Amino acid sequence: MRATLAAIPKGQWEAAHAIGMNWPQAMGRVILPQAARIAVPPLSNTFISLVKDTSLAAAVTVPELFQAAQRLASVTYEPLILYIETALIYLMFSSVLSLLQDRLERRLTHKETREVAL
Repeated sequence: MRATLAAIPKGQWEAAHAIGMNWPQAMGRVILPQAARIAVPPLSNTFISLVKDTSLAAAVTVPELFQAAQRLASVTYEPLILYIETALIYLMFSSVLSLLQDRLERRLTHKETREVAL
């Protein structure tokens, strides 16, 4: 977050102060919306990586999914179908998170362009 605040040009601070905004107003109405737009993509990517690399809601993990698929494959002798189903479940988790990230980015971009137009 510190880097995103530092990425906002100094002119934005100066412009906010020039139109009479104090520090909290400038931060809330000018700086933080721009910083959020910069920060959301890397933070979202980190969150998605954490979900992929660790347990998801302490209930389902990727190794548990594959172990269950291996146990079923040893009984049914159809490993390909089970592994494809496991991959689709994993893809579903990742896709939902990616869609949420995309919606958040679009909302922030739309909000910023709307505020600039005002």
